[in-house]
Amino acid sequence: MPSAPWGWRTSPPPSSSSTAMAISAPRRVGLFGGTFDPIHLGHLRAAEEVAEALELEKVLFVLAAHPPHKEGPAVDVRDRWEMLVRSIASNPRFEASDVEIRRGGTSYSVETVRYYRKHLKGGELFFILGADAFSELEGWREYKTLLALINLVVVSREGFEPEKVPLMKEEGYRREREGRYVHPSGTSLHFLPITPIGISSTFIRKAIREGKSIRYLLPPEAERYIEEKGLYR
Repeated sequence: MPSAPWGWRTSPPPSSSSTAMAISAPRRVGLFGGTFDPIHLGHLRAAEEVAEALELEKVLFVLAAHPPHKEGPAVDVRDRWEMLVRSIASNPRFEASDVEIRRGGTSYSVETVRYYRKHLKGGELFFILGADAFSELEGWREYKTLLALINLVVVSREGFEPEKVPLMKEEGYRREREGRYVHPSGTSLHFLPITPIGISSTFIRKAIREGKSIRYLLPPEAERYIEEKGLYR
């Protein structure tokens, strides 16, 4: 069985197109980053709804090896990668990206966006994040550059009021229509209410430690892998 680019074995193995993604044809691609510790149905449903609403051809799940804004992941990156790859294998629109793993060091989103701007020539990129993360974006590395490099998609809950986020006014966003704003650089900002699913990776890890069932909270592939490896106990 082929190995991943950094030498780990995965099932199913990621192809070069699912990791480096040197795509030449123009397309609409979403970048969905996270530790996925573990990946759960909330992640998958959010990605599916964004892809459908914005007619994305691909959603790349970018696994963060060492996120700057969180404590260290609960399990090794190899296990998180394996759960991710297995969980999205049945959806042809979803692909896993190891770009932040291969780059090493702290996983900064702006560097990932620069990478895909270079390798997805002619493609239209959308960076997917949650409302809480968007509200704290000013604490991110080179956030002004990030806003100018890529379209943002904020998956939000009903009642979220983007105009109350200070960054909106400070960065000069102009309302184009309901749920869509334009940055002075020309990039767009979309607010997309999605189906509320009250699942979090923190909740799943806690349930496992307490010996409770996690069935129907995450993909069966991830659940089986957790059981096989005895993770999060």
